Amino acid sequence: MLTRSSPKEESTIMSKPNRARFKLSAVKRSYAEAVGGELVEVETDDGKVFTFPHPLFTEDDLARQIDAAEGDVGKAHVLLGEAYDDFMKSGGDANSLMLVYVAARSEMQDTLGRHRPTRK
Repeated sequence: MLTRSSPKEESTIMSKPNRARFKLSAVKRSYAEAVGGELVEVETDDGKVFTFPHPLFTEDDLARQIDAAEGDVGKAHVLLGEAYDDFMKSGGDANSLMLVYVAARSEMQDTLGRHRPTRK
């Protein structure tokens, strides 16, 4: 004789067929690889390299600070933090840094539309 288990029992015993399950670390790693890493590198003409968090991996607090900052100088200060003065001494400028930031965001949007993350 066949018996049917209650819906509650079924949900605790079996998972849904074809259920999407993503492992968080694998998804993050997959997107980091797709966009070139969790940091954006900027090289000044004198060969010094400066970094800031990729827009995809920017913490909420930092993103709010960037949005609230006034003008390119304010936003560049937030992005580079203590490295801002060294960046300027190396020939960098706030407007160029923000162009790199905008380029990274634009590339990110293109990548998000095409990329399918690893599940495991």
